[in-house]
Amino acid sequence: MSDSWPRRRLLAILRGASEPLDAQELARVTGQHVTTVRFHLDVLTRESLVRQFQQPPRGRGRPRIGYTAVQRSVGYQELAQVLADQLGSDPRRRSDAAIQAGRAWGSKLEAVDQPVESLEDAKDLTVTLMSELGFAPERDHASETEESALIRMTACPLRELARTHSEVVCGVHLGLMREVLDRNGGRDTVNVRLHPFVEPELCVARLEMLRASTGEALREEEAPADPGEPRLAPSTSRIAPQLRTATEPQLRAVSDPQLRNADAHLGKQSTNQR
Repeated sequence: MSDSWPRRRLLAILRGASEPLDAQELARVTGQHVTTVRFHLDVLTRESLVRQFQQPPRGRGRPRIGYTAVQRSVGYQELAQVLADQLGSDPRRRSDAAIQAGRAWGSKLEAVDQPVESLEDAKDLTVTLMSELGFAPERDHASETEESALIRMTACPLRELARTHSEVVCGVHLGLMREVLDRNGGRDTVNVRLHPFVEPELCVARLEMLRASTGEALREEEAPADPGEPRLAPSTSRIAPQLRTATEPQLRAVSDPQLRNADAHLGKQSTNQR
């Protein structure tokens, strides 16, 4: 697969799909021409990373060719489920443990020589990291400002587990991103929050410049905690606010040490709009 970004993204999408997808469906998802998608799928098939399946035609015509990712031999989904269950039933403890586990994971990754001295550096590093892990990240250029930026995670490898154990799965991913940014010099430069399932298949990482010296922004783990504020509960909402116009209350923020649960707010908002 070499270093092909389009093929990495196709593979990440297929790994997260619940059924085989054909070239036309993948072209719609990725925005690529269907001929280009077929070329990349042929390469992935030759490298034994995806398999082909014959599917019934839509109406008259020849059968369609569907593609699915070759599953890993190790049951990572089952392993993650077991580990999530072992963290107990208290959301606060689960989220704290998950974030620390993510930081421990980040500390053991091979060092990435990508110094973070600006928001642009942080965006590049985060996209590189999450691409390698199969999240198919995309920068949302329309939402970027000098102080913050959004990175769209379009293919979380553990999305199904995250729907029921978001405080664990998303907490680990948040801790991982923070640790890697910190290791590359971003601790006093940028903070990262994670907003799971702002759409049914989309999570968002928000990068924010730190200006603690003026009191305008505090790093989440340094901010005083409100003992009465709940942590993030398992995400089951299917509400899909428009990302480009989303405001902070519309996003479910995973933050350290206080994970915010906006499900009640979103549910009320959805009811009022009916």
